[in-house]
Amino acid sequence: MKLALLSLLIGSAAAFAPAPSARTTVATNAALDDLKSIAEKSNPVLKFYDPLELSSTTIWGNSNDATIAFLRQSEIKHGRVAMAAFVGYIVQSNGFHFPWPISFDGTPFPSDAGSPPEQWDALSPAAKWQIILFIGFLEWFSEAAGTHYMRGGIPGKYPNFSDHSMVPHPVPLNLFDPFGFSKNKSAEAKSSGLIKEINNGRLAMIGILGFISEQRVEGSVPLLKGLVAHYDGETMAPFA
Repeated sequence: MKLALLSLLIGSAAAFAPAPSARTTVATNAALDDLKSIAEKSNPVLKFYDPLELSSTTIWGNSNDATIAFLRQSEIKHGRVAMAAFVGYIVQSNGFHFPWPISFDGTPFPSDAGSPPEQWDALSPAAKWQIILFIGFLEWFSEAAGTHYMRGGIPGKYPNFSDHSMVPHPVPLNLFDPFGFSKNKSAEAKSSGLIKEINNGRLAMIGILGFISEQRVEGSVPLLKGLVAHYDGETMAPFA
């Protein structure tokens, strides 16, 4: 939760401003230059803004370069999760679900249980564990495979299953770009796509938190008042 909040703060700041120092290395200057470029492209009005001075900090004894890479990875990843959550919330709220049963005994997906949080509550513990463990596997693979983003890798780049033998069986499709649509795109096109993804992720983080906030505290998001149902459960307790 703290990491998610940190990512939101980063998103709202539209990247990080440099703190000049005589000890700043050439590599760190390059990392900060990248941040400045991303900030100006993602928000030409706000540009480079870092009230928390995150761009000059270090975490867990790592270098400033590694810290910046961690923060960039965090924002991109949480943005992707938020985009999936935002779209999933809208889809589930409108009653769409997979047509097949959720279990071998023929139990259907709990689309009639109410809002998305209520549908989650209606899942069996076994179903919840399957989802959580699968997400945990994706997280583990992203950290363990390939060159780590804090050790010279690219923040936001998810490793291909096909490039590693860590998975004990063949995986026909990769998580990122499973059909290879962006494989042959130019560097300019990929750079432009990254800016769009970051901005969409920032909006999605605001959007999904807006949905949940309005469900828990009616009137907290005036634009959503009356559009989403009240929820009496606990969103931060998945097994409650």
